[in-house]
Amino acid sequence: MAESPARALPVCTFLMPIGSRGSSAIVSKSVGAPKITPYAMVLGRTNWNTDFAVNQPYNSYKFFFTANSSDPNAKYPVQAYMKFTDGSSLQVVDEAMNPPIGTGRMFGPFPAVPGKQASQMNFKVGASADPGAVGFSYRISVQGCLD
Repeated sequence: MAESPARALPVCTFLMPIGSRGSSAIVSKSVGAPKITPYAMVLGRTNWNTDFAVNQPYNSYKFFFTANSSDPNAKYPVQAYMKFTDGSSLQVVDEAMNPPIGTGRMFGPFPAVPGKQASQMNFKVGASADPGAVGFSYRISVQGCLD
């Protein structure tokens, strides 16, 4: 019986966060409170979203999340999106998490969408109705992978 050749593992590269001033692909943040105006909650200038630049086509993407702090009674909403050059997006993660400190999680790999060119990967942590989530700190990163 002939053995099938071993499949090579994908080669993955960390994507750089958009607007970063340093050279690290790992972003550390804390969940901020929503911006409240007399009229409504404003979503424009919160720190909930982090975009990572896609600098070439990849076959798949992995999102990494690690809790730096935690409140055992709070839930932390974690969402991730693939954004495309045509202005559309695809949500790939939507979870309410309560991770212990130091606990990491990988989401994916999520395959590239045929016929669409990815431009950014977006992590959104926050926007919680749970006041215990404010101040929660975490680290995030994204990898693009070639098979």
